[in-house]
Amino acid sequence: MAQTPSTVQLEELTWTELRDEIHSGKTTIIIPIGGTEQSGPDVALGKHNARVKVLSQRIAQGLGNAIVAPVIAYVPEGGYAPATSHMRFPGTITVPDDAFEKTLASAANSFKVHGFTNIVFLGDHGGYQNGIKRVVAQLNKTWAGSGARAFVPPEYYGTSSDGYSQILRQHGVSDAEIGTHAGLADTSLQLAVEPRMVRLEHLRSGPKLGPADGVYGGDPRHSSVELGRLGIDAIVSRTIDAIRKETASR
Repeated sequence: MAQTPSTVQLEELTWTELRDEIHSGKTTIIIPIGGTEQSGPDVALGKHNARVKVLSQRIAQGLGNAIVAPVIAYVPEGGYAPATSHMRFPGTITVPDDAFEKTLASAANSFKVHGFTNIVFLGDHGGYQNGIKRVVAQLNKTWAGSGARAFVPPEYYGTSSDGYSQILRQHGVSDAEIGTHAGLADTSLQLAVEPRMVRLEHLRSGPKLGPADGVYGGDPRHSSVELGRLGIDAIVSRTIDAIRKETASR
């Protein structure tokens, strides 16, 4: 008999291998949500997609009973008539809120049909967090009594934003560097998960960037892998603990 590949990525399994994994107890599915958006001139457009895939894999491996769904890369990013928010920069892709939320709900219902009982949404971008919460509330209302449940652990995004900022401050990094988008925090996380997506040499030698460049409230020039790992480790460990607590209480 062929041995099932050692992977938590749904895309790398055949349907029969996935069926057997579910039957063996892997009944938690993580739906990673990224986004395709600008992150300044030195970080590639797929930042959120790459980051949430790596983090979801580490979280699933830590849980031991989870599978990771394909990353949802098309998310609300602003309007295009006229262009607003990140849509003002080439390469950003946006979809309407209702299309995004229907996609999440459809994916979750698909996994419920196939035997997953814990459907976990992990969203890497701040702009659609309320949309995920709306979907989770509607799914749980519809699924009441079925044995399946959807949830979005606040520890994932909370740690990657405010939680990580607190960690950086404890290591002597100033708010003027941390930033809210494409600053030191964002860029350091990316260096820790996918360094090839950061144009580090140009970043180090370039001028201080600002909103016109797509960098908001921070200075990424002193970003580092070491600082990024502090955030990655915290996001993974806190999210694993939150998911375990949520599933144990059912």
